[in-house]
Amino acid sequence: MKVQLLVALSLTTLFSFAQKNQVDTSNQKELIPIELKSVRASAKAPFAKTNIKQQEIAKLNTGADLTFALNGTPNIVVNSDAGIGVGYTGLKIRGTDATRINFTLNGIPFNDAESQGTFFVNMPDFLSSVNTIQIQRGVGTSTNGVGSFGASVNMSTNDVVQKATAEINNSIGSFNTFKNTVKASSGLLNNAFTIDARLSRISSDGYIDRASSNLQAFYFSGGYVGKKSSLKLNIFGGNEKTYQAWNGIDAQTIKTNRTFNISGTEKADAPYSNETDNYKQTHYQLFYNASLNKNLELSFTNFLTTGIGYYENYKANERFSKYGLPNVAVGATTISRSDFVRQLWLDNQFYGQLLNFIYKKNNSLLTFGGGWSTYAGKHIGKLIWSKNGGLPIDFSFYNNPALKKEQHSFAKWELALSPNWQLFTDVQYRSVQYTMQGFRNNPTLNIQRNFNFINPKIGITYNKNGWQNFISYAIANKEPNRDDFEVGLTTQPLHEQLHNIEIGIEKKWKNTMLSANFYGMLYNNQLVNTGKINDVGAYTRVNVDKSYRVGLELQAKHYFSKTFNVDANVAFSRNKINNFTEFFDNYDLGIQQTIEHSNTDISLSPNMVSSYSINYIPNKNVECTLIGKYVGKQFLDNTQNNSRSLDAFYTQDLRIIFTPTIKILTGVQCIAQINNLFNAMYSPNGYTFSYVAGGAFATENFYFPMAGTNFMLAVNVKL
Repeated sequence: MKVQLLVALSLTTLFSFAQKNQVDTSNQKELIPIELKSVRASAKAPFAKTNIKQQEIAKLNTGADLTFALNGTPNIVVNSDAGIGVGYTGLKIRGTDATRINFTLNGIPFNDAESQGTFFVNMPDFLSSVNTIQIQRGVGTSTNGVGSFGASVNMSTNDVVQKATAEINNSIGSFNTFKNTVKASSGLLNNAFTIDARLSRISSDGYIDRASSNLQAFYFSGGYVGKKSSLKLNIFGGNEKTYQAWNGIDAQTIKTNRTFNISGTEKADAPYSNETDNYKQTHYQLFYNASLNKNLELSFTNFLTTGIGYYENYKANERFSKYGLPNVAVGATTISRSDFVRQLWLDNQFYGQLLNFIYKKNNSLLTFGGGWSTYAGKHIGKLIWSKNGGLPIDFSFYNNPALKKEQHSFAKWELALSPNWQLFTDVQYRSVQYTMQGFRNNPTLNIQRNFNFINPKIGITYNKNGWQNFISYAIANKEPNRDDFEVGLTTQPLHEQLHNIEIGIEKKWKNTMLSANFYGMLYNNQLVNTGKINDVGAYTRVNVDKSYRVGLELQAKHYFSKTFNVDANVAFSRNKINNFTEFFDNYDLGIQQTIEHSNTDISLSPNMVSSYSINYIPNKNVECTLIGKYVGKQFLDNTQNNSRSLDAFYTQDLRIIFTPTIKILTGVQCIAQINNLFNAMYSPNGYTFSYVAGGAFATENFYFPMAGTNFMLAVNVKL
C-alpha cells in the first residue's frame, strides 16, 4: 500500500508539473528515452551486440513467446515446454540460461528477484508493444537488476507515436493456437499528450498432451511530451493459466509417444484436469525525463511489479505427516495416507526507483546513476482437498516470507580520443541483502546474507572507412538464487565471478557486412549441478572453482540485389569445467557416491550454433524468407557422457509476407509461416540423473521435444 501511494503521489505531482510547464511543441524533436540510453550500448561501445527494430519485430510476432523472436540472433538456443513456443519457454545465450541473463523493460529489471529467472508467459504478446530490442552478449555495459553472466536483453516500449493509429492482429495455427490483439494510439494530442493501449489473448492446446495455454494481457501508456521534458506512465500485465508440462518425457516413452505428459497422472482414473500453473502479474512504470540544459539530461523512474498466483498438483497416497497433519481415525482403523490436491502460492511485490544523468560535452559522454529496489515475497503452501478427510479449513502447510533489497550505482564514460578512437570505461557498485525465513522442505532454515560487488569495465573502439574494431575487459559478480541457499547453514554458497574479454572486428561495404567476435568468459566459483543433495534431500547447485567459455561468433550479410539478400551467423565455442565431483544416489546403501571429473563440457552448452535467413523480395508487396537453425550436440549434465546428451538438430522455417495495397486502410499485412519445414524430430532441452539400485548403475534422461511441422497464419490490419 505504501508503494502504491508513492506511485500515485509521484504521478499527481509530475502531471501537475507538466501542465504548469507546457510549452509550444510544434517544432520539437522526438526525445529518445533517457532510461534507454542509460542501459544500452551505443553504436561505438566495445561490446558484442544485436539490435532488433520494430519492423523486424512485427514480422516475428505471430503468437510465439518473446524468446522465440530472438532465435535468429547469434549464439542463442530456445526451448518450449509445450513444444510450439506458446506458454512456458526458455532460452540460452552462449550456453547460459535465463537466470544469468539480465532482462530489463524500459530500463527496469524484469528477472525474478529470487529465482532470477524470466517468465514471459506472465506478459503474453508483449512483443506487440515493444519498439526495439538490444541484446548485449557477455557482461556488456552496466544495467539495472541481477548480474549479467551470459548476456543482457533490454526492451523499449516508450517511443512516441506521432500519428493516431489503430490495429487489429489475428493469428491462427497448429494445435488450435489463436492470437488476437487490438491496439490503438492517440498520436500526439494538442502536440503534447499521447495515449497507447492494447488488449491481447493467446490460447493453444500445445503440442505436448494437455499442455494448453490460456493467456490474456493488457497494456496502457499515457504520456506528456514537452520541448525539454517528458512524463510517461505505463501500466501493463498479464494473466496466465497453463497446464503443466515441465517434467519432460523419459527416454523410453519418447520413442513411441513424443507428446506424453506425465503431469496430472498421479490421479488414478484419468489425468487431473487442473494440474495447472496460474499467475497474474501487473507492472506499473512512471518515467520523468528532462533536458536540463544543452549538456545535461535527467531520467527519474518509479516502478512497482505485483504478482500473485499458484500452481496446483494432485498428489497420490502421501502421508498426512508430510503436511504436518495427524492421522485420521475411521472407527478402529487409522488412516495415515491420502490423496491430496495442493496449491503452492507466491504473492510478491517488487518496487524501487532509478535515477540517471547523461552529460555530454565536446568529445565526452558521461552517464551516471543508480537506484534501489525491494522484493517482498510470500511462499505459501495450501491443501484444498483430501480424499480421506482430516483437512482443516484454509490449511497452510508452510508459509515462508522472503525479503531482498538492492542498491546500486554506476558511472560510464565514453571519450572520443580522436576522430577514429573511442575509450569506454564503466564501473558499477551493487549491494544485495537477502532474508529468507524458511523453505518449503526446510522450514526452520533462516538465511540472512549480504553481498557487495564492484563490477568494472574498460574498452577501446577504432572506427575508420567502414571498419569498427574493439577490445574490452569486464568483471561481473552475481549472487546465488533462492534454491542455492537451501543447502544448510554450514555449507552456504559463494557468489560467482566472471572475467569477460571481448575482441570484435567488423567491416561494412555498400552491400555487405562481415564481423567476427572472439570472447573469453572465465568463471570463479560458478554454481553448477553436480547431483549433490542438500540437507533435506533436494538436488542443489555447487560452486566449482574454475570453469570457462571461449568462442568465436561470425556474422555476415550481403545484398545481392534489391530483391535478394542473405543474413547468417555461426558461433563456435569451448565450454569447460576444470574439475568437479559428480554425486549420485546409491539407494541400496542409502548414501551418495562420487566420481571425479576434469576438463568436461558444461551442460547444455553446444559447441556450435548457427542460423541464417535467405530473403527474396520479388516486389513491394511480397517477401519470402527461408530461415535455418543448427544447434550442436548438448550434454545433459557436466560429465560429458555421450549417453546423457541431446542430439544436434537442424530446422528450417519458411515465412511469406504479403502486403496488399488497400486504399481505405493504412496497411494490411498477411503472414504465413511454416515452422520445422522438414519435420525434424528434436529436443533442445532436457535433464538427467543417475543412481544405483538393485546392484546396477542406471541413468534416466528426460527430454522436452518440439513439434514437427506446424504453421501459423496472421492477418494484421492497420486502420
